[in-house]
Amino acid sequence: MKGRMIVLDHVAGREAAALMIDGKLQDLLIDDEGAPRPGSIFRAVCDRPLKGQGGMMLRLPEGETAFLRQGKGLAPGQAILVQVTGYADGGKAIPVTDRVLFKSRYAIVTPGKPGINVSRSIKDDDARERILACAHEVEVSDGFGLILRSSCENGSDDDIIEDIAAMDAMASAIMADATGDPEALTDGDGPHGLAWREWVEPATVVTDAGGFEDHGVLDQMATLGQPRVALEASAFMYVEPTRALVAVDVNTGGDTSPASTLKANLAACKALPRALRLRGLGGQIVIDLAPMSKAHRKQIESALRSAFKADGIDTALVGWTPLGHYELQRKRERLPVPLEVL
Repeated sequence: MKGRMIVLDHVAGREAAALMIDGKLQDLLIDDEGAPRPGSIFRAVCDRPLKGQGGMMLRLPEGETAFLRQGKGLAPGQAILVQVTGYADGGKAIPVTDRVLFKSRYAIVTPGKPGINVSRSIKDDDARERILACAHEVEVSDGFGLILRSSCENGSDDDIIEDIAAMDAMASAIMADATGDPEALTDGDGPHGLAWREWVEPATVVTDAGGFEDHGVLDQMATLGQPRVALEASAFMYVEPTRALVAVDVNTGGDTSPASTLKANLAACKALPRALRLRGLGGQIVIDLAPMSKAHRKQIESALRSAFKADGIDTALVGWTPLGHYELQRKRERLPVPLEVL
């Protein structure tokens, strides 16, 4: 099927959402069982500082622990509001931030950071004025700021105003509940909520049970259990997670032409964000590119920068190693796709 399609379904008892573009799976969200979702807000209690790191260990409900990177000015026993920023690596503390945000489809409310900002990607002056008028219609609570997302450009005034008001009301209620014992105050969005919030471009939305099977999502998911990813021509790459990092190995296949290595490496750069996104992989990523001249490195860096700029997950392009590998650092916003759903 041509065009964009969002399929909302359940797989192996888990809530799931898939984004298809021209029949090809582009993004996949599968709910995790048990772990707090990114975006969840807790009232936590400071436990102990980590000397030499500047961080603070926090106590969460049900005996769970969290790690706050910036713990300056906090004391053990002090209650604090924090928000989950990602998933913890096996057995480690849950990563959190004290910069709590309330994010929805059109608006982000920022407590403690007053001011109204419109997404820079909205260039049309008339559209910016219309969106600002919607923001002034609501008037967020004192001490709160507001970021109006790029999706506002195609949103109706009523939807934008309603979204801002809902986020402001939620933020006011939660920020007023900052004292007491550890408690979960809000849960992060699940796959269906994230699909509505983040996949904002016009699309056909399928909500019927069995949609994953009917529209070929399950068939494409089955390939995610294999590390091999086909590239252009006969080239391919392997994307393999280990305990320490994600290893990516690029190969030219049967192509022996002089330009084969550069073509394979450029194709791998283009395909890598999708391969990582669909598999839910993050952390340290090391790319072993097909052998090529150092003169082509700038071209590879430009291709990687362009590919990851369009990706929705923060990824830092770290640089080259002495062995000629390229390193990335990718935020752990998702967990690897569970084998039982493939």
